[in-house]
Amino acid sequence: MSNPSSPLRLLVSSGNGPVECRVAVRLVLEKMTQEVKSLGLRFDIVTANDNRGGGPASAIVSIYGPAAADFTKNWVGTIKWAAQSKQRPQIRRRNWFVGVFDLGDEDLEHTKFAQSDIKFDTFRAGGPGGQHQNTTDSAVRATHVPTGIAVVSRSQRSQHQNKRTALTQLRAQIILRHLDGEAVSRRDQNLMHYQLERGNPVRCFKGERFIET
Repeated sequence: MSNPSSPLRLLVSSGNGPVECRVAVRLVLEKMTQEVKSLGLRFDIVTANDNRGGGPASAIVSIYGPAAADFTKNWVGTIKWAAQSKQRPQIRRRNWFVGVFDLGDEDLEHTKFAQSDIKFDTFRAGGPGGQHQNTTDSAVRATHVPTGIAVVSRSQRSQHQNKRTALTQLRAQIILRHLDGEAVSRRDQNLMHYQLERGNPVRCFKGERFIET
């Protein structure tokens, strides 16, 4: 039984596919954002650093709330997007694939870190004024000193909540670094994409408007 206060984590990956698959990752994340908000769930998205264009090669979505399990069930598997490529209009291929994987509730061994490895800095959160403007130093920057990975959380109302959110985002960044780094060989990435293209899609979308079919 998972801890209800702990997030369910999904990996959204292009599986080393071409630029169109990274566009599909971006569109999947946008669609997930719409659905999560409609269900009243809290969520965080952490994307991999990627300079190849189109969209992120991968991302981790952390979902909190009583309906989180139902949300994840609707997404885990292969996602198919049928669309003409805008990046390479000369090619005939129209089907692009994204994988959504349940990372499970357990802490992955390579994402564990000691409290002494984390440096916290607090500062006054920026943003729009009005009654919801933070008036205390509630925003938190968490830095994983051994790797230099840093994240900022300023969306929550209290420093404690922002600290907890920052730790979740930091763990997601470390997972992404592991999955996208040298620990995952090119051969394994190509195999992942091969499996994505030949899996039975759990959801299918078409066109630039990403309409579900």
